[in-house]
Amino acid sequence: MSQRLKRLQSARDLLLGNAETGAVATIQIEQDRAWVELVDDFYWVDGGKRFTWTSERDGWTHVYLVSRDGRNVRALTRGNFDVLRVIGLDEKGGYLYYIASPDNPSQRYLYRVRVNGRGQPERLSPAGQAGTHGYNVSPDFRFAFHTWSRFGVPPVNTLISLPRHQPIRTVVANERLKSRVENLRRGPVEFRNVDIGNGISLNAYIMKPVDFDSTRKYPILFQVYGGPGSQTVLDAWGGQQYLWHVMLTQQGYIVASVDNRGTGARGRDWRKIVYGQLGVVETQDQAAAARVIGRLPWVDSSRMGIWGWSYGGFMSLNVLFQAPEVYSTAIAVAPVTHWKYYDNIYTERYNGLPQQNAEGYDKGSPLSYVDQLRGKLLVVHGSGDDNVHYQNTEALVNALVGANKQFDMMEYPNRTHGIFGGNTRLHLFELLTRYLATNLAGTDARELVP
Repeated sequence: MSQRLKRLQSARDLLLGNAETGAVATIQIEQDRAWVELVDDFYWVDGGKRFTWTSERDGWTHVYLVSRDGRNVRALTRGNFDVLRVIGLDEKGGYLYYIASPDNPSQRYLYRVRVNGRGQPERLSPAGQAGTHGYNVSPDFRFAFHTWSRFGVPPVNTLISLPRHQPIRTVVANERLKSRVENLRRGPVEFRNVDIGNGISLNAYIMKPVDFDSTRKYPILFQVYGGPGSQTVLDAWGGQQYLWHVMLTQQGYIVASVDNRGTGARGRDWRKIVYGQLGVVETQDQAAAARVIGRLPWVDSSRMGIWGWSYGGFMSLNVLFQAPEVYSTAIAVAPVTHWKYYDNIYTERYNGLPQQNAEGYDKGSPLSYVDQLRGKLLVVHGSGDDNVHYQNTEALVNALVGANKQFDMMEYPNRTHGIFGGNTRLHLFELLTRYLATNLAGTDARELVP
């Protein structure tokens, strides 16, 4: 079994080859007016008579059972939700195991469904344990290493038995980290939907300042990524970034994040609306959501900032340039500035060929809007970036200079895309904290950072 993908990535052929004769037949063709996803989680059933296949053919990511010749296709999962990961196929027991969250895109749960199509899907993750569940399942599907976390709650790893999800032994309790996090001064957190009009509702979280007072107005910092199929609004442990955001709430900021259209877990049409115009719809959605949130009585709409890394850096530049009346400050870390500078397997999947879609490439590029910069901008990049090459920032600098726009910049010599090594991360986040204190909060940075 092999797959053949044409360069535009809008069609994928599934090929079945005979190792003895060398004969090859095309048994499935997946097509989409945008792009198709590669599938690497299929399983043979009934001694090779059938196999499982993941497809978006009905508008959602679901798993199908397909005959060997490709002529008979039957859905194993159904509904207005995405199967987010196939865990495995227990052929002996007759079940397909998968991760999904039909009711809340910000969470993750384990389900199983009978391969014979009888009965209803069964949720195995505990009903009283909301959040994000991950599983590493044994080959016989009797046991699994189960990892669970929530927003602000560090992960716990447990050995469990399946299918009853009975705990056997805690493997990693993270008690020390959990205790330290629980003892932090933290403000309230809320997940909400942001109605930006035209029937579009975006998922968001808002972290409020410590000692939150609804009669006050606070500066707000949005964290953005926004790339195809991604999510930042997740009910899961956020690690180092979450801890930095907590520190900012201790200093009097609201910290928020919004998942624009194009992000994951909300169906094919939601994801693929960005095709051929990366940065256009996402920028419109982020700015619209910021305007709505900026009208909340405890948000200071004159002090709204945004920060992001990689695709998030690309988005931070776009919203600052294209919605200068909304955002006063932005931080762009390792940003893409034009998709012609990025690798083709990613870029062409979502934007098509540059020779055929030059307008779409330019329309979504922050370089096209530098003359609209009014706020404060900090650009950070490692000169040895192995992912978003430093060329992106050089092009941005040239464009800003050409438009006579002032900005701030930090280059980390020979650091890669993660900008780490030695004291680098500490230096980076202290830089970001000071910049926000001076340019967004309007306070003396020396009061906030030792």
